[in-house]
Amino acid sequence: MSKLAIAEQMIAHYNAQDADAYVALMTEDACEANYRGAVVREGKEGTRSGLKAAFAKWPQNKAEIVDRQVTDNYVVLRERVTRGPATDGSELVEPFDVLAVYSFEGDKCSRVEFIR
Repeated sequence: MSKLAIAEQMIAHYNAQDADAYVALMTEDACEANYRGAVVREGKEGTRSGLKAAFAKWPQNKAEIVDRQVTDNYVVLRERVTRGPATDGSELVEPFDVLAVYSFEGDKCSRVEFIR
């Protein structure tokens, strides 16, 4: 499977709110982070638990791929994220765009960095 296909599959799992299938496409020490900033979800297990918490809070959460760019070991997706109402009663998050940079080691995603 190509790196682009893997990143697209990760988004499909994200939209299905299947954290287990999402992290199955990642290395054991993979993480999600703000671009050039703090790691938000550390390791495969940290990513899994962070996603499950987000999915519980925003059960209508979805990411639509708006644009795709591919280089040797990177895939950049421009995503339009819609959260929907939160289950904890917090304020509605307006839809937003994010650039997500997927880094790869072989056929596994090793890091996702978000530029928002």
